[in-house]
Amino acid sequence: MTRRSLMVAVTAIPSLCGSSVARTRKHPANPAAQGNYAAFLSSLRAEALGKGISGSTLSRALAMTTEPNARVIKLDQHQPEFTLTWAQYRKRVISTTRISQGQAARQQYGALLDKTGKNYGVDPRAIMGIWGLESGFGRKIGTFSVIDALATLAYDGRRASFFRGELLKALQILDHGDIQPETMLGSYAGAMGQPQFMPSAYLRYAVDADHDGRRNIWSSEQDVFASVANYLHGSGWHADEPWGQAVRLTQDIPQSQLGRSNKQSLAAWSTLGVRREDGSVFSRQDVTGAVLRPDGPGTEAFMVYHNFDVIRRYNPSDYYALGVGLLGYEIG
Repeated sequence: MTRRSLMVAVTAIPSLCGSSVARTRKHPANPAAQGNYAAFLSSLRAEALGKGISGSTLSRALAMTTEPNARVIKLDQHQPEFTLTWAQYRKRVISTTRISQGQAARQQYGALLDKTGKNYGVDPRAIMGIWGLESGFGRKIGTFSVIDALATLAYDGRRASFFRGELLKALQILDHGDIQPETMLGSYAGAMGQPQFMPSAYLRYAVDADHDGRRNIWSSEQDVFASVANYLHGSGWHADEPWGQAVRLTQDIPQSQLGRSNKQSLAAWSTLGVRREDGSVFSRQDVTGAVLRPDGPGTEAFMVYHNFDVIRRYNPSDYYALGVGLLGYEIG
């Protein structure tokens, strides 16, 4: 994974990600705190040098952070607790504006998306859905210095060890020359570029699809699409299979019998009164799926399949995976 264990459903909404605030500076001047931070950076530099990262890369990168970033700490320690229903979440992430933006982007990049999907055996609509939820089709990649944010969280965060590891990986990326420290931008938690990869996910899945020698997930749509597709492919995407579909429950099924863990054949679900959205029976009865009804009895229901779980590898939230899938369907 990636940053995904950090995320809850609502953080798929760009306006709630904390990435729209620039590198707000920082704690009030405190000689002791600054001295401790300097010692932290010194130990980090020594560790990075031991891992083979060049001194010139470290000098340039660590110049991006001279004291802990107060805005990053505040966002990390005071993440808002939102309780959204599925209906509320769907309205936020699959708005008419986002659909129209996605359709325009699909028209502009359709050939590239289709080619990328074919190359990786991934549905281009899933790529579009992730791209749309993560960065508004590239419009909002975040304005925090990734080095500054990760260094702050490695020094003064709730998961210091995790963020120190991600910071060292970010320095490795810089040392490779894929991006410059000044343009390595992302969210306050260090998620980078248009697909919002953490550095560990970048190192595992980012692709130089345009063959310019750099894996550029910040401004190369070709690299962005290939990187997202590679993530899904590497997470076990099954080609030519849907992630899911809206369904109709013709008779009540207790909520305890639903959910991702309650998988059974469509034949079994059919005996319980589950039908396609238009009321017809499923054409395949041997396929295995699970029924989700996020808002409870009398509300929207979905049949979800293997690829739904693959999308959840990107962000472990049913809401997020439904949002990705449905946005992709809306865009077409």
